[in-house]
Amino acid sequence: AAGSVGSIVGQIAKIKGCHVVGIAGGADKCNWLTSELGFDEAVDYKDGAVFKALRAAAPKGIDVYFDNVGGDILEACLPQMNNYGRIACCGAISQYDGAPAAHGPRGVPGLIVVKRLTMQGFIVMDYMKESQRALADLQAWVKSGKLKVQEDIIDGLENTPKALIGLLAGENRGKRMVKL
Repeated sequence: AAGSVGSIVGQIAKIKGCHVVGIAGGADKCNWLTSELGFDEAVDYKDGAVFKALRAAAPKGIDVYFDNVGGDILEACLPQMNNYGRIACCGAISQYDGAPAAHGPRGVPGLIVVKRLTMQGFIVMDYMKESQRALADLQAWVKSGKLKVQEDIIDGLENTPKALIGLLAGENRGKRMVKL
């Protein structure tokens, strides 16, 4: 939730009145989510006990999960989804590099069936017809201070490989960019 997409999605959910729990790597990022971005709770996936921490952060269960990670994080969320919950699958960064996981998220398709979950891919280009309204909302929220945009700028084209590797390792906070 501390990257470019998750930090914005969480803030929009908060603006829309949701109880927002973010999952991020490290105490500093989790603190940033709650103290600066207004998330209600944050779970540190590097702390190890993601399932238990999620249960404590969302004791009534999860109605909507925006998944940009896949893998073990999706697996920790599935059993905690409420009946008729919705999962928007936007990315799977846990699977973008390295060796394939030894197993996929357990509970698929069983928990999806039993809990009657809706799990759908999310690609922003599918919503281009709504882009003007979205842009107007986003600009108004930024101007009013309701939405904070964090940029993580790395200087120099020669640092692009290091910037990408760092992005995949979760070093960034907000949108990582390379300044030429």
